[in-house]
Amino acid sequence: METFKKKGGFTLIELLIVIGIIAILMAATLIAVNPFRQFAMANNANRWSGVNTILNSVSQNLVDNAGTFTCAAGAIPAAATNMGSATGDYDICACIVPTYVAGMPYDPQTGSYTDCTTYNTGYTILRNATTGRVTIAAPDAQLGETISVTR
Repeated sequence: METFKKKGGFTLIELLIVIGIIAILMAATLIAVNPFRQFAMANNANRWSGVNTILNSVSQNLVDNAGTFTCAAGAIPAAATNMGSATGDYDICACIVPTYVAGMPYDPQTGSYTDCTTYNTGYTILRNATTGRVTIAAPDAQLGETISVTR
């Protein structure tokens, strides 16, 4: 009488079940990590750094000039104005680069900086006419976050 030996291996059903379980685990991991939220949080951290750097530079300029912001662009506007080199923007770059900061900080999504003749920070600046306090803000912050620093 012939005896048949059973060969080792996996059946198609077993392989499909394992592949299905791996796919479910990968989907759950992707949802838990949420890379889009992680990128948005990283962009917001970059924005916080940028607005603080600009405000520190403006503050240092004020300190160095006995409370008067010295800039060829004129006085800091009383209404929130974009900082950039385009018409209608407040051109602050030459006033703080390179004396107070090495390069102009800019919004990671909407800003750009090549040099002080071609840039758009994507941030706004204003000086309260009553208190004299300066505010730098990032209007394009993500995840509903408000990024604004006043000093």
